[in-house]
Amino acid sequence: MNNRPTGRSTGRTGPGRARLALALAALLGGGALTALPAQAAPAAADGLSVQYRTSAGGATADQTEPWLKVRNTGSSPVQLSQVKVRYYFKADSPSESYRFACSWAVRGCSVVTGTFGTLSNPTATADRYLEIGFTQAAGTLAPGADTGDLQLRFHRVNWQTLRQSDDYSFDGARTSYADWDKVTAQLAGATVWGAAPEGNDPTDPTDPTDPTDPPGGGQALFDDFDYSAHTDPAISAHGWNVRANSGGPGVPGATWDPSKVTFVSSGGNSVMNLETSTAGTGASTTHTEVLTRATKFKNGTYAARVKFSDAPKSGPDGDHLVQTFFTINDLKAPMADDYAEYDFEYLPNGGWGEPANILYTTSWETYNPEPWQAVNQHSEQRRSYAGWHDLVVTIDNSAITYYVDGQHFGTHDAQYLPERPMSINFNQWLIDLNGQTSTTPRAYDQQVDYVLHVKDQVLTPAQVAAKVAGYRDAGTGFVDEVPAS
Repeated sequence: MNNRPTGRSTGRTGPGRARLALALAALLGGGALTALPAQAAPAAADGLSVQYRTSAGGATADQTEPWLKVRNTGSSPVQLSQVKVRYYFKADSPSESYRFACSWAVRGCSVVTGTFGTLSNPTATADRYLEIGFTQAAGTLAPGADTGDLQLRFHRVNWQTLRQSDDYSFDGARTSYADWDKVTAQLAGATVWGAAPEGNDPTDPTDPTDPTDPPGGGQALFDDFDYSAHTDPAISAHGWNVRANSGGPGVPGATWDPSKVTFVSSGGNSVMNLETSTAGTGASTTHTEVLTRATKFKNGTYAARVKFSDAPKSGPDGDHLVQTFFTINDLKAPMADDYAEYDFEYLPNGGWGEPANILYTTSWETYNPEPWQAVNQHSEQRRSYAGWHDLVVTIDNSAITYYVDGQHFGTHDAQYLPERPMSINFNQWLIDLNGQTSTTPRAYDQQVDYVLHVKDQVLTPAQVAAKVAGYRDAGTGFVDEVPAS
């Protein structure tokens, strides 16, 4: 593999850090069989009711905010994964696309899913619906109990003002919860609450799927990182490379040590551990990196659960450490316009001119290594991110959008969209040895629980969580359906 420098600017151009990343080749060989999530048996229950209120009651708004509670009105427990609730609305234009988000939920937004669909029989007040579902992790709903608040919202992809006064399920006067039969609820596929717009029974098998999903796509890469060691032959068979070659990024003279990539148990899951260490010299510094051999990933959704560390596991603190999850392809020439890179980079002790911890997300158009020139857009938060975090970046034909722990972190412009496929990478390395000048040995850990890519489909963080839970419920530790580019 070849190496190249990149950098961080504080705007679109400017001086920054030297960072050597990777020119990647070698396509993943062979296909993998997909294990489908197990289907739970339908729950026995007599019925459901749905209560509704809104916190955005105007005729127009930046986003629609249907807040819901689902109550078990029957005599038997209900498996929430068998429940679907539909909120019906009129699209602002025939070609409009929407994004769903969960602001807060008593049971946790990670167990709530939201997808959009079109009605087979449009009416004056509805041609779309938002369907709310639950993952297996949502558990059961006892007789007489309700889910508590589901504080939900959706908006136009371009964030233009939407009109909700003509939406079938909307009522701006409802500012406190009450039963609302203009949303429907299904239990195990049967409608048990509410009335859909005329001619649109939600059990109709001809209902189309989410219109915001582009044609085709949907093939996924998922890895739970359940391996025995860096020498486990399954790592290579699954398309990963544990880096051993020399070069940047980071401290000159440092090595990339495959043996420092290990697999440990955390929270009942196997996780990948990347260790970086130093004794204050280039020769004593070891970095770690794991990346896909294939450069076949482009538009769609990328997600990983990553544990960042603010302090070393041993030795003195203070090094200018970088902990990452990113996608990248190779720079074919200085300022080449078909280069692409999309980064999550956490600096627990600062660096690149920052005095303390900071998390960057950066979308790259191109760069020139010498003299340094960069064209990128970034978002950042200056605070500690120690601990586990769910990182999601989505790429469609209009923007790159980053999320951390289900919350929007930044959206970057269309000029930074990728022209060529990329690899998926995790690495941990030291920018320099200026943050801590001691020669006492120290070591830092970064951990990765899973990685997911879904080709050509934009998923919400809640949908990512549901997809990961589905794989795990089915006992699927690895799948790769993404075709070679």
